[in-house]
Amino acid sequence: MTRKINFKLMLGLQGAVVIYSFADICAKLASAHPFLTLPYVLWIGTEVLVLGVYALCWQQIIKKVDISVAYSNRAAAIVWTTLWAALVFHEHISVQNVLGIGILFAGIWMVNRDG
Repeated sequence: MTRKINFKLMLGLQGAVVIYSFADICAKLASAHPFLTLPYVLWIGTEVLVLGVYALCWQQIIKKVDISVAYSNRAAAIVWTTLWAALVFHEHISVQNVLGIGILFAGIWMVNRDG
C-alpha cells in the first residue's frame, strides 16, 4: 500500500528527525563531564527524555507514511547533526561532509518521489 507523502507529513517527519538529532547534542554535552557526575546524569537524562518525545512523534508519523519513506527520511538526521556540530560545537564541516549530504539528499528524494 503506497501512500503519497504531502508537504505537511514531510514537515512532521523532518520535525521528528530534528527532535531525534537533539539527542546527539545531549550525548556530546554529557561526554564533556566525568562519568556519573551530576551534569553527566542530567545530560543523559535529557537525552532519554528527547528520545522518548521522538518515539512518540515517530509512532504518529509511521501511521501515516510508508515505513520505507519514513526510514529513508530519518537519514536526514545526519544533516541536522552536522548542522548542530557546526553551530553549537563550532566543528569544521569538510567538503566531503557536504558531498555526502548531497548524496544523502539525492537518495531521500528518490525514495520520496515514489512514496
